[in-house]
Amino acid sequence: MMLDATQRFAAPLTDDRLFGWHAALFPTGRTGMRRIVSGAWRDDATGPMRVVSGPVGKEKVHYQAPAAARLSKEMRRFLAWANKKDRTDAVLRAGIAHLWFVTVHPFDDGNGRIARAIADWQLARSENSAQRFYSMSAQIRKERDAYYGILERTQKGSLDITSWLQWFLDCLVRAFDGTEATLGAVMGKARFWERVARVPINDRQQRVLNRLLEGFAGKLTTQKWAALTKSSHDTALRDIQGLIDRGLLKKDESGGRSTSYSLVLRT
Repeated sequence: MMLDATQRFAAPLTDDRLFGWHAALFPTGRTGMRRIVSGAWRDDATGPMRVVSGPVGKEKVHYQAPAAARLSKEMRRFLAWANKKDRTDAVLRAGIAHLWFVTVHPFDDGNGRIARAIADWQLARSENSAQRFYSMSAQIRKERDAYYGILERTQKGSLDITSWLQWFLDCLVRAFDGTEATLGAVMGKARFWERVARVPINDRQQRVLNRLLEGFAGKLTTQKWAALTKSSHDTALRDIQGLIDRGLLKKDESGGRSTSYSLVLRT
């Protein structure tokens, strides 16, 4: 679904395309044990569409969506707006599209995921590029508590959606920052292995070096090395000393039983 949304950003958003996304999310026509309408607008056969939380009997209703009888008209209006070009900033259109779709809530389930795909579709259109170096959808998932909070406040408020758009833009900035950090880590790892390409390293050493490059939790000790590589204490010491001799590891200042080692990224 996300690939179709971003790689085919130039293609218009249609009800049939949305039905395809929904059917891909729910190919069995079920969400968990519950049967739902898949690949079509909801019909409210079991009652009004509500977003609720809490235990049975003490549910809290966060939002009640428009009745199913209104969906065809509401979605025609939404799709006509989503596909046209106007003077609205293209990035703001992504935020508006996400909010508009998830407020109409046209499906029995998966509305949030499809709304995130629509936002990424609009962002790809704003850049006129299928190349994705960040994911707004992934960032919203990371910040889901804050997302649900601002969404509920906006849906229960007035037609002024300024606060929502401010949150959306801030979230987008954080998505950029996260991608920059990820790319920096990837490039740093690539440069490290390019630098040591001719250095003799065994499989155990390579495995632990990769763990260090990916962000090792805590301090690397001989015991942890032995556990990670399923080797003896003596083998771990030899592996570590070999990397120290090659200038790839260094012994930390604290010694004795708490001796630990750190990666040397540059020589």
